[in-house]
Amino acid sequence: MEKDTGAQESKLSKLLALFIATFTISCTANSGYAILAVMKDNFVNKRKWLTEEEMADYIAIVQMTPGPMAVSSTTIVGYHIAGLAGTFAAVLGVILPPFLVMVAVTVFYEAIVDNPYVVLFLRGMQMGVVAMLFDVVIGLFRNATDKSGVYPYIIMVLAFLYVRLTGFSIVWLVLGCIAAGVAKALLVKRGEERR
Repeated sequence: MEKDTGAQESKLSKLLALFIATFTISCTANSGYAILAVMKDNFVNKRKWLTEEEMADYIAIVQMTPGPMAVSSTTIVGYHIAGLAGTFAAVLGVILPPFLVMVAVTVFYEAIVDNPYVVLFLRGMQMGVVAMLFDVVIGLFRNATDKSGVYPYIIMVLAFLYVRLTGFSIVWLVLGCIAAGVAKALLVKRGEERR
């Protein structure tokens, strides 16, 4: 009986730690790719709950899911760390801060809308977000190109050109990259079978 109680306390403490971590992350960075850099630092580097490879895989999955990136990423990470209860703890932690901020902004909107300090604060935050995005891009680049030869560079350049030069849907790019990945895997497998 004591063993069950200890396991429950351990699970509750992990859920609480997960909630506090995502709540804190959400207070620090709640928008798009910026949250991924903070999550990586917290979950991979500090807490060691995820490996670099797992985080890179989850980032790839999150990019394909609809909805806010903060919610999608914490849903996957929360489930990985503590199952379904972890998903709820992580999502609650990540949505609570912006919800509270929106309530406060709504209540005090007239007082802050033209405040020059608020404008300066927001401009400063934008530069911080750019730095966090840069960190995510560098991490993804390292993961994608690590020991992979020239192939990822070709795909990356073609994907960049597709996005910048065409007006086609990004869905076609994702499907094309999936096809390219499958084709490479099949070619590698065929090459190994011939040896």
